[in-house]
Amino acid sequence: MTTALSQHQLDHRMAIAQSPLELTILMPCLDEAETVATCVRKARQFLERSGVRGEVLVADNGSSDGSPALATGAGARVIRVTEKGYGSALMGGIRAAVGRFIIMADADDSYDFARLDGLLEALRAGNALVVGNRFRGGIQAGAMPWLHRIIGNPLLSFAGQLLFSADISDFHCGLRGFDRAAILQLGLASPGMEFASEMIVKAALAGWRIGEVPIVLSPAGRSRRPHLRTWRDGWRHLRFLLMMSPRWLMLYPGATLIALGAFGELAILHGPVIIHGVGFDIHTMLYAGAATVLGFQLVLFSLVARTVGVLKNLLPMTRSLSRFLSAFTIERGIAAGVVLCISGFALAVYSVEAWAHAKLGALDPLTMMRVAIPSVTFLLAGAETMFASFLLGFIDVAPRKSSRAGVASFAVPGDHAPSLSASPGSGPMNFS
Repeated sequence: MTTALSQHQLDHRMAIAQSPLELTILMPCLDEAETVATCVRKARQFLERSGVRGEVLVADNGSSDGSPALATGAGARVIRVTEKGYGSALMGGIRAAVGRFIIMADADDSYDFARLDGLLEALRAGNALVVGNRFRGGIQAGAMPWLHRIIGNPLLSFAGQLLFSADISDFHCGLRGFDRAAILQLGLASPGMEFASEMIVKAALAGWRIGEVPIVLSPAGRSRRPHLRTWRDGWRHLRFLLMMSPRWLMLYPGATLIALGAFGELAILHGPVIIHGVGFDIHTMLYAGAATVLGFQLVLFSLVARTVGVLKNLLPMTRSLSRFLSAFTIERGIAAGVVLCISGFALAVYSVEAWAHAKLGALDPLTMMRVAIPSVTFLLAGAETMFASFLLGFIDVAPRKSSRAGVASFAVPGDHAPSLSASPGSGPMNFS
């Protein structure tokens, strides 16, 4: 059944078809009556001064202070976005934009909309995403709280660089530009402040060319309390970064625990280890066995998390995961688990035989625990492998060949196959 388009939708489609503007200057707005008109006027001054064919678009997110009327009066096109949140407002604005490029920033007059030359030039030079850098351009007195400037932004930016190899020094700068058609392919969905992180993370995962331009941050022109909440929104950003990187959240810590745990068990297997007068014996071995089991769980969790992330269009398909899923079957996973369990069971049999030779009498715990702990480690790892194999079987990612060379897509039973991957260096990746 077809639904008739509203007049607004028709007008917007006609605008796109008849007036291919180069730039949309987008401002999310929630109760910015003190500054929105100033921001709109500065943006229009930039368009007039530079000769760029563009529009100023305000995505209002439920203002009750007259902001939409003020923005309209200053020369902006205003749309209403009913779904609450910073990310929701921006996505509504991106969909409604007419320009080929979009430059976005808050409507609180902390960024100078009259000086967007550097961002536009970087977009014209071929960058799919351009992010402002406030630390290189300058942060005026009172523009950023010391907690954000000294700890919050540097820490989160470092996390983003480490987890995603993104060469961005100011991960959360609100002034940024991008190619509209490309950004719509990323499937951005975060409704809140973490939208800023999601944009860069998915662009980095897609292999986009990302630029950075020095910009100046000024104190906000409003008197009300900012919408940003330091601890809540900081945690939401960090949580998003970690959830988008199962490797750093689970795989690498898990592999480290396995290595340390296995080394500890092997070192104490034949007797206590004494280092600088400090003895390490079966109690240390017990903790080493626990570390090995926990590490094994984390590695399996990372595999499942990465697979689910691909199916939900949150993460791209990697070649290593593609090869694994192509070779994986439940039967092979069960076989690997059985081998581990047999190893553990063999050690258990050895323990029982030793007990039998002692005529079921008391045994030296220092000797027997050196066998029992590795036995339990192998048994638990084997059981976890078998159950994880069934879990991946429930997910059931079926690889199939794509018509495009070098690209693999993965289908879910009963659903349409999402477009999940791209050849390295091929440009924007389709997450939608």
